[in-house]
Amino acid sequence: MQTVRYYITPITLALIVTLIAAIGSELQLGLRYDREAILDGQWWRLISAHLAHLGWSHLFMNLLGLGLIWALFGAHYPNRVWILAFLLGSLGVSAMLLWLNPELHWYVGLSGVLHTFFILGCLADIEKSRWGGTGLLLAVCAKLAYEQFSGPLPGSEASAGGKVIVDSHLYGAIWGGVVYLGVYLWGKLRERFFGGG
Repeated sequence: MQTVRYYITPITLALIVTLIAAIGSELQLGLRYDREAILDGQWWRLISAHLAHLGWSHLFMNLLGLGLIWALFGAHYPNRVWILAFLLGSLGVSAMLLWLNPELHWYVGLSGVLHTFFILGCLADIEKSRWGGTGLLLAVCAKLAYEQFSGPLPGSEASAGGKVIVDSHLYGAIWGGVVYLGVYLWGKLRERFFGGG
């Protein structure tokens, strides 16, 4: 049986995004990824964009995704690693959108970071030789390839209530790999020099 501490990260994240949605669109406008505003020095948007959503259906889809990820992978890492993954995933996705998608003027949503979480979890599954990790990794890679060549999955834009920025999913997945590699190497260094303590 999991302790309350196990659920702190997803519950906190869910409460924050729900509160932001409840406050309304004016707050969301101040938080969303806005290319011109970021280039003008509003750097908080690099992270806060991932906490704002298009509407309640978009939010609900992402909360379902967060719950699924936690059910599959939450036990693999302590909260501090998941928080680090959120911060690096948010910054990484936003930075790559800024650099590689100059035509994109604004963006909101947690889905890019959820791909960071998902890849991080899949790779941990594979490292621990759990049966599902490889299959899940192949499935998400197939989904990402489909999105890059054919656009959003059928029905996803209708469910989200707006345009799906599929590049954010790809960038989030890349950052999931980066975070996994960093955590893995840090663990090996601790083992070698500090005995894993």
